[in-house]
Amino acid sequence: MSAELTVGTRVLLRRVRAEDESRFLELVKASTALHGPWVSLPRSAEEFAAYLARFDEATAVGMVVCLRDGGDLAGMVNINEIVRGSYQRGVLGYAAFLPHAGRGYMTEGVALAVWYAFERLGLHRVEADIQPGNAGSLRLVERLGFRREGFSPAYIKIGGAWRDHERWALTNDS
Repeated sequence: MSAELTVGTRVLLRRVRAEDESRFLELVKASTALHGPWVSLPRSAEEFAAYLARFDEATAVGMVVCLRDGGDLAGMVNINEIVRGSYQRGVLGYAAFLPHAGRGYMTEGVALAVWYAFERLGLHRVEADIQPGNAGSLRLVERLGFRREGFSPAYIKIGGAWRDHERWALTNDS
């Protein structure tokens, strides 16, 4: 199974792998303030191993967004909760890593993940659940053409607290 999934202009998307552990954990630590209350990522070797174990390629796919120039990790994107049958959908999770945040790498990386979900996984729908105060993440999905479908109070537990989320989605109507 190839690690490289798809290549964009400035980034490529590939599967996250055990060899990423050291750099991934280093970047998560450096990005703690950026991630704030928005996302909870592995912070130890044990948590990283459990994170990797989730990605069975059937119900979840774990990816990293890598710079084409130098290969550093710019962020992560997951397609979680993949449901087949009449649903054909998955839920995106993503986060940028410092020092690469704010440069458009994640917009390109998430767009590649959406393409992968539609074209390679054959999904009809991808969803993103975003906290209302996460302006950067909201702008990212808006740029990619997602539509806001609703609001769910106390929807996802992050950092020990149940947090409200807006629900956004994009469908492949081809």
